[in-house]
Amino acid sequence: MYPSDIVLPMKAELTNNGFEDLSTPDAVNVALKQSGTTLLVLNSVCGCSAGTARPGVLRAVQNATKKPDHLATTFAGYDMDAVKQARTYLLPYPPSSPAIALLKDGQLVHMIERHMIEGRSADMIAANLQAAFEQHC
Repeated sequence: MYPSDIVLPMKAELTNNGFEDLSTPDAVNVALKQSGTTLLVLNSVCGCSAGTARPGVLRAVQNATKKPDHLATTFAGYDMDAVKQARTYLLPYPPSSPAIALLKDGQLVHMIERHMIEGRSADMIAANLQAAFEQHC
């Protein structure tokens, strides 16, 4: 498990911008089974999280004309049980972090895996998410 002094500032980058911190399996179930659309960010300490994933997600939410009803995040390598539970909603995709998922009424409708984040700019990730928001939100 990663140390809190490393993880908490990275969590805060999302939670300070309206994302609910899901730190338990029960919190995950409540958040991901909600009616409407939920954007879930599986946060991580990986460099692509800081460089493109988190900034891309924030840019997408801030600039979108259509937005998810709910914003949520959990942290790989830290919120172990919560992440394990969140990944049950992301099947058939294999475990990946960082990862970004859009769920509608508890069902996965859009997924961005780590390999789709690495080497992409924050603007590219934001554009991908905004297109998904337009289609599903």
